[in-house]
Amino acid sequence: MDTQHAGADPTFLQTQSGRRIAYVRREGAGPGVVFLGGFASDMTGTKALHLEAWATAHGRAFLRFDYSGHGASSGAFADGCIGDWASDARAAIMSLTEGPQILVGSSMGGWISLLIARLIPEKIAGLVTIAAAPDFTESMWSEFSDAQQAKVREAGQVSLPSDYGAPLPITMKMIDEGRQNLVLNSPLRLPFPVRFLQGTADVEVSVDLARQLLDHAEGGNMRLTLVKGADHRFSTPECLALVEAAITEVTE
Repeated sequence: MDTQHAGADPTFLQTQSGRRIAYVRREGAGPGVVFLGGFASDMTGTKALHLEAWATAHGRAFLRFDYSGHGASSGAFADGCIGDWASDARAAIMSLTEGPQILVGSSMGGWISLLIARLIPEKIAGLVTIAAAPDFTESMWSEFSDAQQAKVREAGQVSLPSDYGAPLPITMKMIDEGRQNLVLNSPLRLPFPVRFLQGTADVEVSVDLARQLLDHAEGGNMRLTLVKGADHRFSTPECLALVEAAITEVTE
């Protein structure tokens, strides 16, 4: 069920799981572009808005949305986990787009786009990831101190400082449920054009992880581009131009 809003306000999709997902959709030619944001981010970030303007200028359909517990969507962030957010993405793609789409996944959105590739490969025409963070809950857990791990087990969550705003609650549920959605421990087939973009100055996602993803994934049209000096935000004009070029490449 869609609830229409005027102007720049988001529209809302009510999912079968009862979550209310905020989104902005632009009409245009296919294959459309779907932006999947990162952990604790929302659909009003630099990359999402830039790609919306770019897609609109090129007459391309475009969709951006907030996962539950993010941005304008319903729910509390601490109640969510990777499977929930992948389910939100699947619902948005299936309900709000027509035909195969180009997925652009940033950070956690890269992990979610890989889960979507397993769930509905027929809906994907191409994939672009930006500092993809597959299986990051496992690396997060391994980097916790013994005291932090004990606190998560006993209290159910721990708060971590964030460079992007308020401290983030990391729950035991998120860690445990993340283990049910790992993509680097079993075959990962990507039977469509794929471009992985990664900055060498990214302190949140390492170049080694980007190379591991490239080595692990299976597909006949796959490239990893390393950008010297680019950080995790990957939002400079030069980086945004690379994202545009990658979308164009996987579309052709």
